Amino acid sequence: MRKNLITSLAFLLAGSTAALAQSASDGKVKIGILNDQSGVYADFGGKSSVEAAKMAIEDFGGKVLDVPVEIVDADHQNKPDIASNIARQWYDTEQVDSIMELTTSSVALAVQALSKEKKKINMVTGAATTDLTGKQCSPYGFHWAYDTHALAVGTGGALVKQGGDSWFFLTADYAFGYSLEEQTGTFVKSAGGNVVGAVRHPLATNDFSSFLLQAQSSGAKVIGLANAGLDTANAIKQAAEFGITAGGQNLAALLFTLAEVHGLGVEAAQGLTLTEGYYWNLDDQSREFGKRFFERTGKMPNMIHAGTYSAVLQYLKAVEKAGTDETEAVARALHEMPVEDFFARNGTVGANGRMIHDMYLLQVKKPGESSEPWDYFNVLATIPGKEAYIDPAKSGCELVK
Repeated sequence: MRKNLITSLAFLLAGSTAALAQSASDGKVKIGILNDQSGVYADFGGKSSVEAAKMAIEDFGGKVLDVPVEIVDADHQNKPDIASNIARQWYDTEQVDSIMELTTSSVALAVQALSKEKKKINMVTGAATTDLTGKQCSPYGFHWAYDTHALAVGTGGALVKQGGDSWFFLTADYAFGYSLEEQTGTFVKSAGGNVVGAVRHPLATNDFSSFLLQAQSSGAKVIGLANAGLDTANAIKQAAEFGITAGGQNLAALLFTLAEVHGLGVEAAQGLTLTEGYYWNLDDQSREFGKRFFERTGKMPNMIHAGTYSAVLQYLKAVEKAGTDETEAVARALHEMPVEDFFARNGTVGANGRMIHDMYLLQVKKPGESSEPWDYFNVLATIPGKEAYIDPAKSGCELVK
C-alpha cells in the first residue's frame, strides 16, 4: 500500500513538473507594441503596426501553450525617457513578456538596454541603427526588418553605379540619422564615390530651406536624405520648390517606404530610389498579406508593418518550441529557428540577434505607370541578405555567445 502511494505521488509530481514546463508563467503570453502613434513616424509604423501584430496573433490561433496571447500598445512620442518608463511599467507591473516595433533608434536603444537589464525579449522592426546588433547588442534583443547598413547597400550602391558619385547628406540630428549617414557614406566611398559635405536638422522640423540651400550649393550629384517619415516627405516637397531636382541633382531617400510615398503622392515622389525589406506587390505571398491588411486598415503595408507581423509570429513559434515563455529558453529558440514567411524567405537569425533576409531595391513609378491602386514601385533588384547585412562575426557584438 505504502509503495503504491509513493509510486502514485511520483507520477503526479512528474506530471505536474511536465505541465509547468509546458506553460506560460502567469497564465498568458503578453506582447507590447511600443512606437510612434502621433508624430512624424505615425504612418511609418503607428497603429497599423499594432493591427499587423493582432493579425499575427489571430493567424497563430490566439493561444500558445494553451493560454491566451494578449497585446498592449502605447505611443512613446519618439522620446527615450517616455519609452523607458512605459517599458518599465509593462515589465514590472503588467506582466509583458516581450516588447516589439520600437520605431526611432534612440528609443529602441533605450528599451533594449532596459530589456537586457530585466532579462526580457525585445524585437525591433521600426528602428534602423546597427548599434542594436553591434556595440549595444543584447542576448535578448532581435533586429528584424531592416537596418542602416542594408539601406546603404541598397540605395547608396544603386546611385553610385548610375553615376551618382558625389554626395551631400541632409541628416536627422539623432542616433538613427548619424548611423544612416555614416553607413551610406562609407559605402559610397568604397564604391568609388565621395562625400562633399553634410548638414544636420532637428527631428520634426517644418522648414528645410537653409539645409536644402546648403545641399544645393554643394554641387553634389546626390543629396542623401538621412531621415525618415514626414521629415523626408517635407524635404522632398521643399526640394521641388527650390528646383533642386529640376536643376539636375538627385534625391536619395535613404529610409522611405510605401506609406510615405502614398502620403507624398507619386507626382512628387516619382523617380526616387529607395530600399525596403518587403513590397506588397512582389509576388502572390506578399499580395495575400497585403490585401488582408488593406481590408483592416485601408492601406497597403510597408516593411515595418509586415516585419512586425513576422516578428510577432516568430516569437509565438519560439514560445511554442521552447514549451515555456521563460526568456532564456525563448531567446535560444529564436536564435535556432529558421524564419520562413511572406516577409522573410529563408531567413536566419545571427548570434547578434540580426535577422538576415533579402532586401529590395525599388524605384517610384511615374504617374500613369501603376497597374492598380498602391502599385507604386518598380523592383530594380533583389539584394541577398548576406550582402545586405553586416556579418554577425564582424558586428562588434561581444555579449551574445
